[in-house]
Amino acid sequence: MQKFFLGGRLIFGPDARSLPVTLLLISVPSIIFCIFVARHLRHRFSPYNAGYGIMVVAVVFTIYVLIILFLTSARDPGIIPRNSRPPEEEPHHDSSVPAQARNRHTPGRQFPRTKEVMVNGIQVRVKYCSTCMLYRPPRCSHCSICNNCVERFDHHCPWVGQCIGLRNYRFFFMFVSSTTLLCIYVFSMSALYIKVLMDDNHRTVWEAMKESPPSVVLMAYCFIALWFVGGLTGFHLYLIGTNQTTYENFRHRADNRINIFDRGCPSNFDEIFCTKLNPSKINFRALVQEEVPRPTEEAKAEDVGGDTHPKIEVDLENRQDLLKISEQHNIEEGIDLSKISQRQNDEENDSRESNDTLRSTLEADSIMGINHRASLTMTMTRSDPEPSSYGNSSSEIAADSHTNSTLTIKEAGRLFE
Repeated sequence: MQKFFLGGRLIFGPDARSLPVTLLLISVPSIIFCIFVARHLRHRFSPYNAGYGIMVVAVVFTIYVLIILFLTSARDPGIIPRNSRPPEEEPHHDSSVPAQARNRHTPGRQFPRTKEVMVNGIQVRVKYCSTCMLYRPPRCSHCSICNNCVERFDHHCPWVGQCIGLRNYRFFFMFVSSTTLLCIYVFSMSALYIKVLMDDNHRTVWEAMKESPPSVVLMAYCFIALWFVGGLTGFHLYLIGTNQTTYENFRHRADNRINIFDRGCPSNFDEIFCTKLNPSKINFRALVQEEVPRPTEEAKAEDVGGDTHPKIEVDLENRQDLLKISEQHNIEEGIDLSKISQRQNDEENDSRESNDTLRSTLEADSIMGINHRASLTMTMTRSDPEPSSYGNSSSEIAADSHTNSTLTIKEAGRLFE
């Protein structure tokens, strides 16, 4: 994350610790040059004391480079403020995302990775940044080091400890090109001093170099630095002329894309160096505002005008009433069942008593019939003169009546069983 100083007036990148190293790499050679080279050249151009100008130019040029470095590193590169909530777009449900991952994040809500916008009459595809929760504007990219989306993102420079974007690109180019000129100047003046030593005492190159070792060291240092800052200056001159960024150059070259932002070399240089810079989109000096939480269901109900607490109490009362009604209903059903079972038991007892009464009646009737038949038989035997024949017949009648009574009792028993 960015580092702020003086109440948000100075904004440095997360790797601002490398900035002092860059300061030393520029200031130390300049100090050595002023002490061991420019000081000896003050009186070499006596007519106009032009030798003093060599030291003045070196000091002023060094200060100018350091100021440009400070302007590049301590300003907003064009950070786009991130959203606290996803954009108001229709999300789609991504079935490829596991259910557990969807539950941990926004459940099943997946925004389209890209969408189309019009730039100079041509459709351009912009990407959705899940970290900043926004669709990046054209030519914008997310810096993984600063963890911010930067307008017209060029690259992240570790030497200045800051992203290079829309609002500090011109200062970055001025820093690189000025450093290149400073290296050329120091190299040239050191070589001039070696030539002066050779001309004074008619010495050879090696003898002059032995007399001024700092000049040799400065020449070697500037020669090596020129390969870096000089090559970087030439590369960015090409990018400005074609209206590209470092990120776009590598990406478009790999994808063989057409540069739709190129408006011609003069217009491209005018866009970089003569266009007024817009103010920062973030007020870094403002107080941090607390994020308003998302409205919950209860908050929505309160906004509508309803109170959630009475609603909960009413629900509890209704639930208790339902429980009481169900318990009373169960009790009534239990009472009805007990009455029905008691009635069934009474009916069974009544049926059993009626069966017993009928059985006893039948048995009494059968006994009375046997007694009546027996009395008739005795009367007939008394009036009959031939006892042998009547005796046989009476015994047969008695046996038949006994058999009939037995069968009648058995049938009645079977019937009531």
